[in-house]
Amino acid sequence: MACGFRRAIACQLSRVLNLPPENLITSISAVPISQKEEVADFQLSVDSLLEKDNDHSRPDIQVQAKRLAEKLRCDTVVSEISTGQRTVNFKINRELLTKTVLQQVIEDGSKYGLKSELFSGLPQKKIVVEFSSPNVAKKFHVGHLRSTIIGNFIANLKEALGHQVIRINYLGDWGMQFGLLGTGFQLFGYEEKLQSNPLQHLFEVYVQVNKEAADDKSVAKAAQEFFQRLELGDVQALSLWQKFRDLSIEEYIRVYKRLGVYFDEYSGESFYREKSQEVLKLLESKGLLLKTIKGTAVVDLSGNGDPSSICTVMRSDGTSLYATRDLAAAIDRMDKYNFDTMIYVTDKGQKKHFQQVFQMLKIMGYDWAERCQHVPFGVVQGMKTRRGDVTFLEDVLNEIQLRMLQNMASIKTTKELKNPQETAERVGLAALIIQDFKGLLLSDYKFSWDRVFQSRGDTGVFLQYTHARLHSLEETFGCGYLNDFNTACLQEPQSVSILQHLLRFDEVLYKSSQDFQPRHIVSYLLTLSHLAAVAHKTLQIKDSPPEVAGARLHLFKAVRSVLANGMKLLGITPMEFRSCCPGWSAMV
Repeated sequence: MACGFRRAIACQLSRVLNLPPENLITSISAVPISQKEEVADFQLSVDSLLEKDNDHSRPDIQVQAKRLAEKLRCDTVVSEISTGQRTVNFKINRELLTKTVLQQVIEDGSKYGLKSELFSGLPQKKIVVEFSSPNVAKKFHVGHLRSTIIGNFIANLKEALGHQVIRINYLGDWGMQFGLLGTGFQLFGYEEKLQSNPLQHLFEVYVQVNKEAADDKSVAKAAQEFFQRLELGDVQALSLWQKFRDLSIEEYIRVYKRLGVYFDEYSGESFYREKSQEVLKLLESKGLLLKTIKGTAVVDLSGNGDPSSICTVMRSDGTSLYATRDLAAAIDRMDKYNFDTMIYVTDKGQKKHFQQVFQMLKIMGYDWAERCQHVPFGVVQGMKTRRGDVTFLEDVLNEIQLRMLQNMASIKTTKELKNPQETAERVGLAALIIQDFKGLLLSDYKFSWDRVFQSRGDTGVFLQYTHARLHSLEETFGCGYLNDFNTACLQEPQSVSILQHLLRFDEVLYKSSQDFQPRHIVSYLLTLSHLAAVAHKTLQIKDSPPEVAGARLHLFKAVRSVLANGMKLLGITPMEFRSCCPGWSAMV
């Protein structure tokens, strides 16, 4: 897209280079605002172009760029052609740039940037995204928070691109921990506490029984026996387990609602306790299952006994393991959904686990194992509440709301809000998500409550305030000025910079769709907000001639629309109340 300008440039280049325009599209990019040395809007990477040429006897790249530029001509779209460092640069006709960009943003609405030629020919796929996946009856920790917001972002982006997405929450609701929990509840549990605060009570029971099992072998043995009863389908044991699971999911749904996250399916390891036995039989029939001296069953993925490539798939008592159940789940999902891609969003500590699962699927004869992908992420350090170490996700959400309310308490306009608690939580969530998404997902990072809530600088609070302020401009002046507009009134440097930045939105979406990194979108939105802040200072609407005021209002409306689109992809609900943006003038 880039409002069709990229394709227009590609068509002219195709006539000179005798190449199809489609072959040139990805070599033409909008020039980032931060890298502008001149006023070029697009640049052709000559390096990228030559990579597609099989002729290895290449002359100097700069000479190539100059020769190519000399063969090109300005037209109704391109007003200037020049060369840069290994590039050919194109400046778009300013009036056409203004009119086309603003019309395109308004016409496309939430689809702006997604109808790009960069995505043309993109096959529509069925994509399964497994994310969040907390352990039932255990603490919903920060690792699961990261999985939740990252998985939600990936699912949002894939859906926006037109794919059919199935969001699965694969709960850790089976395994030896339930042997411990079942035994622990029989020893230390209270029904009243379970009903009033299920996750907290089950967590306390789990901590206590682990301590007991470490000191008392009979408790550990009882836990092992309880899990065996579960695997064998004992009615009483299953009834207690089912109660734990139902109460946990009920709590999770309430918390996910606060996050604005939903799932199409709540699955879990328990679904595959029987099918995992079928997996073991299949592995055995293919001669892949090996019994150890200890009585466990393993698969040797190296074929030569390399200990680092041994994956245990069955305990000595015949019960299943995490890997076995993941194999069964993958096979079942292919049968059920016939997916084109399945994405697992978990911390980087599970990298080896998924490598082994995908490899086992392949040697079992499932070629579609290549369609499975693990998206790993790093660890968050330093996220503590006033209660100490974070235990549940809800502790984090409550802390966000509390701190944001305190920040807003001294602002008089806060009293005008219909629901200050909801506003505080939405702005706080934006702060949390932007803090998390600013860097590489794989990197560990140190969390700072103080930094995350700063209204100045590159924070989620700044994004929310920018959107709210722009929305208030439309509320205040929209009735009088949002009709037709004169493009000649938007030729100031601040206006042109915004329009040039809006051109890049499709490239940013494309980049994130390729590597699943939200930081590209975050960086883009923060730059857009800073550009809007500068423009808001200089491009006045009030007391300006109607023609000028209308043009500027259209520009700010386009910024707000694209800002909202990007925020929603990241999982942020944009705020639309003027009173939620205190201290705007101080921020910008």
